[in-house]
Amino acid sequence: MKKFIFTLGTTAILSAGFVGAASASTSGTYHVEKGDTLWKVAQKHSVSVDELKDANNLTSNIIYPNQELNVATIKEMTHKVQQGNTLWSISQQYGVTVDQIKEWNGLKSDLIYPGEQLKIQSPNGQAQQSSPSVAQAAPETQQAQAPAEQAQKEQQQAQAEQAQKEQQPAESSQQASGKSMTVEATAYTANCAGCSGTTATGVDLKANPNQKVIAVDPSVIPLGSKVYVEGYGEAVAADTGGAIKGNRIDVFVPSEGDAQQFGRKSVKITVMN
Repeated sequence: MKKFIFTLGTTAILSAGFVGAASASTSGTYHVEKGDTLWKVAQKHSVSVDELKDANNLTSNIIYPNQELNVATIKEMTHKVQQGNTLWSISQQYGVTVDQIKEWNGLKSDLIYPGEQLKIQSPNGQAQQSSPSVAQAAPETQQAQAPAEQAQKEQQQAQAEQAQKEQQPAESSQQASGKSMTVEATAYTANCAGCSGTTATGVDLKANPNQKVIAVDPSVIPLGSKVYVEGYGEAVAADTGGAIKGNRIDVFVPSEGDAQQFGRKSVKITVMN
């Protein structure tokens, strides 16, 4: 089919919160008292002065009585993408949004790959198991049950991760039984000007945008073969291309943005049958 191949081709607002009268401190905030210094507040809440300044957009170490300070620091962590992960499922795990994850990692699409390392910023470096808005609106009796529910979710997640680890040896064994090679990979999409959307073997990619399909040189990888592609997953060799000769493959992705992000790279593949 006709297709195009793509190659890989924040100023803080200065502000400080002031209040006219004393008010009770809430979780994550501190009410500045007479005699307080930024260093004393930082020591009291086990954060650094720089973290405290960043969290409150402060440009100096000067603070004032009756000032409200945010003492919930933002920690950066790394999430390793697992098979089956999506940006939405990861955002739910850490209590952030998909757009935030994309901004922190410079992503232009929702496409992620197993093994990819994603930067996550979260208060105190903690993964959030429930939506803050739901937790705030819940009755006190439901909030009392939250620790038990969280423990149950953590246990379920641990069981799922263990099951996945147990499956990996079998998957590796299956891949090892086939013919492995290193190829140069690019990406293409069916949604481009002049693209028919139908592969050389008749697969309608426009009607089936989630299909795992690669274009190959049939003299190297027979059409119809099942091929495991590192970072892409198990695919079917169902297409060809004028520029796909020798140890070259072209992986199908849903959009032009995904194709541009994929770029051109060397990957290991295993022809499974």
